Amino acid sequence: MGKSRRSVRFGTGLRGLPFRMSTSPGLILLLVINIVTAQVDDDFLGLGELPETFPSDPPEPLPHFLMEPEEAYIVKNKPVNLYCKATPATQIYFKCNSEWVHQKDHTVEERVDETSGLVVREASIEISRQQVEELFGPEDFWCQCVAWSSAGTTKSRKAHVRIAYLRKTFDQEPLGKEVSLEQEVLLQCRPPEGIPAAEVEWWKNEEIIDPADDRNFYITIDHNLIIKQARLSDTANYTCVAKNIVAKRRSTTATVIVYVNGGWSTWTEWSVCNSRCGRGFQKRTRSCTNPAPLNGGAPCDGAAIQKLPCTSLCTVDGEWTEWSKWSTCGTECTHWRRRECNNPVPKNGGKDCDGMVLLSQNCTDGLCMQSSLYQLSTEPKARNDFGVSSAPSTDDVALYVGIVIAVIMCLVISVIVALFVYRKTHRDFESDIIDSSALNGGFQSVNIKTARSADLLTAPPDLTNAAAMYRGPVYALHDVSDKIPMTNSPLLDPLPNLKIKVYNSSTLVTPQDELADYASKLSPKVTHSLLDNSEMAVSLRTQTLARTRDPSCTAVGSFNSLGGHLIVPNSGVSLLVPAGAVPQGRVYEMYVTVQRKESMRPPVEDVQTVLSPVVSCGPLGALLTRPVILTMHHCAAANSEDWQIQLNSQMQQGQWEEVVVVGEENFTTPCYIQMDEESCHILTETLGTYCLVGQSISKATAKRLKLAIFGPVTSTALEYHIRVYCLDDTQDAFKEVLQMEKQIGGKLLDEPKTLNFKDSTHNLRLSVHDIPHGEWKSKLLAKYQEIPFYQVWSGCQRTLHCTFTLERFSAATTELDCKLCVRQVEGEGQIFQLNTTLSEDSQSIDTSLMDPASSITTLVGPNAFRIPLSIRQKLCGSLDAPQTRGNDWRMLAYKLNLDRYLNYFATKSSPTGVILDLWEAQHFPDGNLNQLAAVLEEMGRHENLVPMATEQ
Repeated sequence: MGKSRRSVRFGTGLRGLPFRMSTSPGLILLLVINIVTAQVDDDFLGLGELPETFPSDPPEPLPHFLMEPEEAYIVKNKPVNLYCKATPATQIYFKCNSEWVHQKDHTVEERVDETSGLVVREASIEISRQQVEELFGPEDFWCQCVAWSSAGTTKSRKAHVRIAYLRKTFDQEPLGKEVSLEQEVLLQCRPPEGIPAAEVEWWKNEEIIDPADDRNFYITIDHNLIIKQARLSDTANYTCVAKNIVAKRRSTTATVIVYVNGGWSTWTEWSVCNSRCGRGFQKRTRSCTNPAPLNGGAPCDGAAIQKLPCTSLCTVDGEWTEWSKWSTCGTECTHWRRRECNNPVPKNGGKDCDGMVLLSQNCTDGLCMQSSLYQLSTEPKARNDFGVSSAPSTDDVALYVGIVIAVIMCLVISVIVALFVYRKTHRDFESDIIDSSALNGGFQSVNIKTARSADLLTAPPDLTNAAAMYRGPVYALHDVSDKIPMTNSPLLDPLPNLKIKVYNSSTLVTPQDELADYASKLSPKVTHSLLDNSEMAVSLRTQTLARTRDPSCTAVGSFNSLGGHLIVPNSGVSLLVPAGAVPQGRVYEMYVTVQRKESMRPPVEDVQTVLSPVVSCGPLGALLTRPVILTMHHCAAANSEDWQIQLNSQMQQGQWEEVVVVGEENFTTPCYIQMDEESCHILTETLGTYCLVGQSISKATAKRLKLAIFGPVTSTALEYHIRVYCLDDTQDAFKEVLQMEKQIGGKLLDEPKTLNFKDSTHNLRLSVHDIPHGEWKSKLLAKYQEIPFYQVWSGCQRTLHCTFTLERFSAATTELDCKLCVRQVEGEGQIFQLNTTLSEDSQSIDTSLMDPASSITTLVGPNAFRIPLSIRQKLCGSLDAPQTRGNDWRMLAYKLNLDRYLNYFATKSSPTGVILDLWEAQHFPDGNLNQLAAVLEEMGRHENLVPMATEQ
């Protein structure tokens, strides 16, 4: 349709490399015939004679590929076809494994693009399984398309051809489990080996699980299935299915049974006592229906009926006593007798006695006519008919007198007690006023008994607070009950001028230490004068240079113009001082130290996070004639496009300021930052205190966390504490925890693992699984612990951790085997397999992980560098000068992946020297000169290879 097209199949007689068709005699003859024919046609059409000159055609461009060969897989014995298309192209061929494919094996099609008028050529070849299997070597079978034009050649990308397969056996198959309701379930699956790698999906009762539809399911990057909270509906058969273009494999079915343990209902009210009189019992009941046991769940533990003994009080009716004797005959011609209703007394609702209490009658045999009968009732005593009080009135008077006497005695006793209390309080108050030693500052020694903490690491310790430094081990294992606790308690509030300083000579730096350290670098005399004027007598041994401190935090050395290297052991922190950085004739006492004080860390906003340790190098204000290179680890995930990373520096006043944003360097920025996968290299001529701070750009931004699990070496108590640290993934952060755990006698329970923690605002969740329930139990009331997102993301807490407490039922249990899961909610996770022994002969932390004796902290002179000085000078002299072919220092930076901002190197007197310094810092301590030689060979600088080979 408007485009000419032809297909060419090359014959079997052409062999060897492809050749240019313009040199073929046949093609020349064909061109001549076409020209003659065109002229005849023009004459026939009446166009007249052709002009004597023709306008020159524009130069033909290099071919570019419209289609490049794609990666391909051979399934079983079916061959695959590779295609490529280029324009403008006079020839197009395939090269496989550095060898040209025979012309007869090509299928080439040619057409002319009507729009551009350029020739478009397509080529295809067929690759069989036999060709791929016959290849021997470390590389896979690959093919590449090459196109020619009059301007030159162009190569396509390499397309690998692999034989696809999928093994039948899973590396790990899921196992069935019985779990309680709302428990987290982990089903592990590692698919069989295959090319291409198998895709994994999970089936529940033969239906595909989609976590997007049911958020209770989560599939990790390791293909494990996590059921966040088991429901009754999650009781099912689960299958791990792996598939690729070759086959589909099913794992064995894992049956998950979600059981419900029975739960008691609430107790009913107690029943009434079943006996109306005397001993009996009362009861209450409950039922195992809250919930009822299901799917093999445990029945309720305990009794369904409770009984209590009870005694019902029996009613007792009152009975009269015998009548008393008659009284003497009174002036009123009567005498009396009485009886009491107390034989027995009426009790528990019994009836009162029925009848008269008092009986009176005439005692003169009728000579006197007065007689009355008196009956006692429950009312106050009545008067008789004659207005005279009844006979017991004398008893009432005695009662009233006794009551009055008792009241008077109580008043007297109360007055005596009040007087005693008053005098005692008055005496104590006077003694406090008289003792004015407290007002004069003459406080006596105080002995405050404090309860010993059950777990030293329940709250993360602050080892860097300058206001409370410790002498001796930071975590002493002896009883500390006689020590005054250094807290922020209000007990110290009335003493605003009281200064309490407790120093630790082994690990931490006192104010006198810092003063003596920096003063001694300038003049020994100044040091001694400062020490002599110190308020406390501290030995010279702890007040000398920084090298007397813990070598794991600081490195100190003297350097001249030959340069050298300072290395803080096992921290990923070093300072490279290139030759010529220190001015000729001068010697600097230089240092590099990792600051572990919380007060030294830069403040961050809510959206920011600390990505590196805080590192100081000095001496401050030193004059340098070329940049030094400060190297330190960072924890930013690999994709730097998701980050905005800036370098902050601390001013002399203690304030932090932004120095440069990575990727935004210009001619005015004082330093250059090279970001590697785990380390960053800062090229600067200003010594000071630096730290990397990052800000996420998207929710996919992630920082690396180092997860480490520790426990005690031995445990005589029934409780066993597991500490899980969530650290920034830098060597120094992990080393600090190792040192701290070594002091308290801890040990690693499993190999540390790395977790990518995303800026998704989701918390970090930690949980323990598969605890041997017959031997251990967890004291954690909840199913898991969570560390808030910001606490993890900010990186402001260096030794962030949480603790799980397990309790064994018997002291004879010495083995613990369980799993611990650490994952970000709706993110990545890691699973630790804990298998530890609590016996006394088990080993503590392997000190080789810290290896303070890998302790080469200072390298001075030419021995500090991999590239010999003579070769460095030759390379600088050869590559500093611009080359017309471009194979100068710019190509060297490109080949070494150091070309992000070439203008920085261009401003230096020797760009090659700075690039080689950066290469030294990147590849310390095992830089391979052969790789550098290979780069020079690729650049075509063969004259520099001979001296490098002789020096190795």
